[in-house]
Amino acid sequence: MELVIGNSLLLVFVIIEIMILYFYKKETIPWKEIITNLNSGHILLWVFRGLEVAAYYTTYKFFSLDLLQSLPYWAIWLLAFVLWDFCFYWLHRLHHKYSLLWGVHSVHHEGEHFSLSLGIRNSWYSSLTSFPFFLVMAVIGFPVDVFVAVASIHYFIQFYNHNHLIKKSGWLEYFMVTPAHHRVHHGKNDPYRDKNFSGTFIIWDKLFNTFQEELENELVVCGVDNVPKSNNPIIVNNAPFARLYKLKIFSMNSKKENLFVYPNWILVSSSLLLFILLLFYIYFENQHHNTLSLILFFVVFIGTIGNGLMTDGNQIGLYIWLINFTVGCILIFFQYNPNILLFDTVILACIVQTVLIIVFSVKTLTGLKKSP
Repeated sequence: MELVIGNSLLLVFVIIEIMILYFYKKETIPWKEIITNLNSGHILLWVFRGLEVAAYYTTYKFFSLDLLQSLPYWAIWLLAFVLWDFCFYWLHRLHHKYSLLWGVHSVHHEGEHFSLSLGIRNSWYSSLTSFPFFLVMAVIGFPVDVFVAVASIHYFIQFYNHNHLIKKSGWLEYFMVTPAHHRVHHGKNDPYRDKNFSGTFIIWDKLFNTFQEELENELVVCGVDNVPKSNNPIIVNNAPFARLYKLKIFSMNSKKENLFVYPNWILVSSSLLLFILLLFYIYFENQHHNTLSLILFFVVFIGTIGNGLMTDGNQIGLYIWLINFTVGCILIFFQYNPNILLFDTVILACIVQTVLIIVFSVKTLTGLKKSP
């Protein structure tokens, strides 16, 4: 349940930031990028995160040196918190240095707007390439529950450091990673490129000479050059490897034929429903409802693909969404625990969403104007 609450907070904070930017700051919201950010890693990332924890457990069980037995529990937590951040610094830095690792991490950097939703944007394969950097913690003897807890805390801090609202953080700038520091990290322009790799404590960058302050006269430009203009998670997560191995699988520009303009409310609400269903997947996975977990996995995974195609303006995405959610809702209805009121509400929301998309699809098929 703690994992569900933690991931729910991510979504709540993203919505709050968008509302402040839209209603108070009067800024233009990059809806399609936000949708892609929410849908980028999604459920495959969560599955691989489970494999990462399982691999850590296996290493801890069979190869731990148990070097921490004489320490009090609070000292183990403190050491774990600092060591995890040190390991993350080198994980992060080397993901920028080596092409194969950059193929995974570049998905996070492709977002061109610095916001909390960008903190959620990650490759499907992030956990697979992250695990080796934390092996030392398992070998030293940090328990699995401590590893998972400190990792969750650090990731939440990193999520916060993607917010668009905070410019400077006062005295915290001296030793903590702040939004200003991490904004620099996302810059693709000099002098910001490949700087500020730290996760929570900026001291690692200052110690290893990779620190860069944000300059008042030099705007940070986010994004990655020469990437396909697509919101399809299959392309987003795999195009970096196609570029790496010079495979001409994905076009660098979306085709303009047969594109449809889907209203933002359809795209956004579809994306939110997918994220909420991901939360239920996490909940039921912990409850060991294997059949329902499997159904939810496919509904969310196929839904992200359909939603990505719709965001790209591809009408096939609409059919994928309709079939997926219609079948998915029916199967979920016969499998879930009927005592969970909130889940009832989400099922109802899915049905309403599907009906609205059906109404829109009728308009689409009877003469929706094509985008220019």
